[in-house]
Amino acid sequence: MTRHYAIEITLTRPVSLGELCRARKHVALAENADRTRLMSVQRAKSPAGALHRMRRRLDGRLPIDVLATHYPDRSGHLLLNVDLGRTATRAVRREAQAHGQRPREFLGRRLAEAVERSQQERRGRLTAHLESLLHQHTREEVLSCAVSLLSHRHPPAAP
Repeated sequence: MTRHYAIEITLTRPVSLGELCRARKHVALAENADRTRLMSVQRAKSPAGALHRMRRRLDGRLPIDVLATHYPDRSGHLLLNVDLGRTATRAVRREAQAHGQRPREFLGRRLAEAVERSQQERRGRLTAHLESLLHQHTREEVLSCAVSLLSHRHPPAAP
């Protein structure tokens, strides 16, 4: 049974209107304001198949960095489709073999570790900022200000 899968396309640079128009002859696309991310829907039997099919349809037409499923699977994971190039692919295979893993597993673990490090660094920066604020203001002032800001539903800051 084929299903439709939402796919997010991250580009290496903003695309021109001409590139976008030519790509739309092959795939229906919605772009963000600066044309660095696109969304599309692809029919396939599986999420991996949808990513593979989208890559084949758009490769060479757009400067694709990463294709990703937009919604998590049952395990809460998003699937990624990344074209690393020959040199990077060889390096990943060598490292995976040295660690006794398959390249896909090796790359997945490395990516998860990098995401975790990034989250820890962000938490560390936030903690440092809050500690700095608490040296100058009371806990009540900091909390009251945070509640006021959050109640106005500001969009989240870029990572």
